[in-house]
Amino acid sequence: MKGGFHGLMGKQISLILIALVCSTILIWAWEKTPLLSPLLPPEDRLLQLSPETLLRVPTASKPHISSVTEKEVVNEHHEEISPGIEKSKTDVIATPFEEKGDVSEREMAKKQEERKHSPEVVSENSVHVEEREEEVNDNFALEGEHQAKGSANAEAPVASANASSFNGDKVTHVEKQACNYAKGKWVVDDSRPLYSGFGCKQWLSGMWACRLTQRTDFAYEKLRWQPNNCAMEEFTASNFLERMQHKTIAFVGDSLGRQQFQSLMCMATGGKEMSDVLDVGKEYGLVKAKGSIRPDGWAYRFPRTNTTILYYWSASLADLEPLDITNRLTDYAMHLDRPPAFLRRFLPKFNVLVLNTGHHWNRGKFTANRWVMHVGGVPNIDRKIADIGGAKNFTIYSVVHWVDSQLLKYPGLKAFYRTISPRHFFNGDWNTGGTCDNTTPSLGEEVLQDESSDPVAAGAVKGTKVTLTDITALSQLRDEGHISRYSIRSTPGMQDCLHWCLPGVPDTWNEILFAQV
Repeated sequence: MKGGFHGLMGKQISLILIALVCSTILIWAWEKTPLLSPLLPPEDRLLQLSPETLLRVPTASKPHISSVTEKEVVNEHHEEISPGIEKSKTDVIATPFEEKGDVSEREMAKKQEERKHSPEVVSENSVHVEEREEEVNDNFALEGEHQAKGSANAEAPVASANASSFNGDKVTHVEKQACNYAKGKWVVDDSRPLYSGFGCKQWLSGMWACRLTQRTDFAYEKLRWQPNNCAMEEFTASNFLERMQHKTIAFVGDSLGRQQFQSLMCMATGGKEMSDVLDVGKEYGLVKAKGSIRPDGWAYRFPRTNTTILYYWSASLADLEPLDITNRLTDYAMHLDRPPAFLRRFLPKFNVLVLNTGHHWNRGKFTANRWVMHVGGVPNIDRKIADIGGAKNFTIYSVVHWVDSQLLKYPGLKAFYRTISPRHFFNGDWNTGGTCDNTTPSLGEEVLQDESSDPVAAGAVKGTKVTLTDITALSQLRDEGHISRYSIRSTPGMQDCLHWCLPGVPDTWNEILFAQV
């Protein structure tokens, strides 16, 4: 009995030992055999993600960043989708446009490890990542607003040359909207100007072609605007016409809008005469009326790409209506709450609309043009609007919101409001001896502000699908680029410190517009 009992116990112990040995071997084999990894539970498989895979995890899934290592991973993800910021292979907080050579992964890891143990870098990384997080969050918010403009935007090309390798419409929208083209500085570029001031006679008015005047310094032609945190897509005539194939771009505004129109015509033709470009002004009623000095605008079409560029003169962006059509000297009702009849009629034919106004809002212009302010179809009695500044602001808000209300009807239309072009009259005004004699370009100065220098325009487009083309602050640095005393029809004691020499500053406005489109 006793022997049988001990024999049975011995067999049980042996079986238990054998089972333990087999379990140990099985667990060891499970850990060491790669073929068994697909059998791991999902939670365990997540722990096996490589650092390269973690870089592709959206930051939205990481609500809190608690370590430098996590910050560096998220920071690299931010740089991947941020516009025009080329991520350095040696430094996760490299500045934009900083060029670095190829570095091995071992060297990269070594440098990152050294930076991790530096308290200065830990602090710097913390601030940098917070700034990037805010930037990316803003990017996605802007992306949603941009997508609401219609499916036509999905075809928009990438604005940054550094971002050309990114694929997908989402990334494209984030890049285009994230770049604040208004922040930056002017730099010398020997490849400028984009066209010749001597050769663009077919499209450029002689009064703005400073090469045809007695001016002798042309350093202003060699400047290019360089945004701080992104690279503007290089403008070429072929790229522009290809992008605008079967499209119409319309400038509606004052004489500064006309300068931008003529600048774009010179840029689109390379400043060369082109006999095949068609004058299609009649299609838009842009013909010279009897007794007029010039038509109300111009329209030209490039047959090869079916691209139309036009300009319509509307100095105030308010609708003007003669009070007595039988009287040549009649007053004009200036409907502050009604967009110009031309805009209401031809808006469905436009694919890109650029609006501007500003410098005609003064009592002298009102008196000379016999404008009488109307609101609601009757003479204005609102004292707040009766003030010139109040009337201008009211009109800008009115026309921008009207255009915004039309964008849902025309999903192929993109609308832009260009901010006001600065005046540079020193030691007086245009009629009191004001001058702009400086001929030295303002190099080294930067525009760093986030807000626009034209708060009225910025406020008008806020909350709408109309895009702000902000050129005020960057143009403010260029007081040497005006017509100055070299005007062909100059008046003694008067200088033109409002309009620009062409080629010149308005070319940059079009480069920014091209990047935004």
